[in-house]
Amino acid sequence: MKAPDFAYERPETIEAALAALAGGDDVRLLAGGQSLVPMLNFRVATPTRIIDINRVPGLDAIEDAGDIVRIGALVRHATLERSELVARELPLVHEVMPLIGHAAIRSRGTVGGSLALADPAAELPACIIALDATMVVRSEAKERRIAAGDFFQGVYLTALGPDEMIVAVEVPKQAGRRHAFREMARRHGDYAMVGLAMTAAAGGPLDDARIVFFGVADRPFRAAAAEAVVAGLAAGTEAGDRAAAALAGELVPEGDLNAPPVMKLHLAQVLLRRALADLSAEAGR
Repeated sequence: MKAPDFAYERPETIEAALAALAGGDDVRLLAGGQSLVPMLNFRVATPTRIIDINRVPGLDAIEDAGDIVRIGALVRHATLERSELVARELPLVHEVMPLIGHAAIRSRGTVGGSLALADPAAELPACIIALDATMVVRSEAKERRIAAGDFFQGVYLTALGPDEMIVAVEVPKQAGRRHAFREMARRHGDYAMVGLAMTAAAGGPLDDARIVFFGVADRPFRAAAAEAVVAGLAAGTEAGDRAAAALAGELVPEGDLNAPPVMKLHLAQVLLRRALADLSAEAGR
């Protein structure tokens, strides 16, 4: 199929982009286009206007901003993957990037585009929740910050207003914390059947654990009950057993073409045990 007719605009300043976005109608922003273009061609999306923001300056930088790393919305996945700053300060992000799609997708796909899409099976939304990140969004009228945990509101639904766009993601540096990431996919580059991003304070006990699943609900799922039962425990078999039992009481996965709910829950429990084993090994090192 071919995309429906639409008006095309290519602003060269953020002010012009925000003015175009505030113009009403059914408007979509074009960044990497790795999700939008297929949706247009299959007519899943039928906007009246496309605003291409690729020439807007100032949105493609990765900056060291004191206690945080500020990642611009137009930073390509491949750039994030190669960043020495990200590898040093955000090792979870560095580990995850090669698992997102394939090299061709990562060369065009953008951080802001992935997060704005809010695909519940995507890796990056779960990671930024596990990292306690903040979304920076702008409209013509104002700039505001939204906690990552409040940003994703359903399948392809976010807290963005119709006249707002993501301009950056602010991620706290992870010194003094450890992380684990696990996912189960049929093939490398496929969306995960189930995945897990986890962080915790460094050292032995599992203090301030943040356990976030993807591919199991209509948005990234933070496992609050599992976090509570492992608090203060050493990462390992006992913590894994307790966390898996707690997860069974709080997670009711949604089935899909890949797996029914009972299989998704089993996979989530397996990945949680493995992630806790990873944290135990990291503490030992």
